[in-house]
Amino acid sequence: MPGSIDRGGLFDAGAAHAWLLAVAEAVEAAGDRLTELDSAIGDGDHGANLRRGFRAVAATMDGPDPETPGELLVKAGMTLISSVGGASGPLYGSAFRAVGKALNTPQPNPGADAGQLAAALTAGLDAVRRLGAAQLGDKTIVDAWAPATDAFTAAADDGGDLARAASAAAAAAEAGALATVPLQAHKGRASYLGERSIGHQDPGATSTALLFRTLADVLGKQ
Repeated sequence: MPGSIDRGGLFDAGAAHAWLLAVAEAVEAAGDRLTELDSAIGDGDHGANLRRGFRAVAATMDGPDPETPGELLVKAGMTLISSVGGASGPLYGSAFRAVGKALNTPQPNPGADAGQLAAALTAGLDAVRRLGAAQLGDKTIVDAWAPATDAFTAAADDGGDLARAASAAAAAAEAGALATVPLQAHKGRASYLGERSIGHQDPGATSTALLFRTLADVLGKQ
């Protein structure tokens, strides 16, 4: 493992490493549920695709240790893009790559504070929006990621540390995922169903909530 989780409250390479492994474990456990949700309104492969992708990400953890969290997240993003089919690979891969690049701009950052991580997570959201052309309310990943970044940013702006900001983001992401149930899908495979997509929780928003819950769990241990 590259370093240890920073006890001073920074998101360093150790925290990024722990987060990615935690996501892989969470996706492994929730894969069947994600596939069940996707079978109702999509292609039925969301869980299997994410399992394959994050298994590949976890496998890269055995390689040379990146020096910064940004480098590690960019590497994870590229791995997801190259190993995951469907829409989830490009979307999550682009998001992680954007988060990583933001953490290393304007120069490699060995440890990000809450404000810096908030900005990086927002860059990840922007990447998802650019690629998928989705907005809040379209019944997609955005419906969980957008409220999560808003909550993380608000907590950071209020002086909250990483753990507090991540906890707020996780709760917002989970609420956002649940809020997709009554929505009609306007993007992606689910949009082809029209009104029949109403009454189903979006699988992408659900897996996004997993990402933010695992981030909260990891940062809560600092």
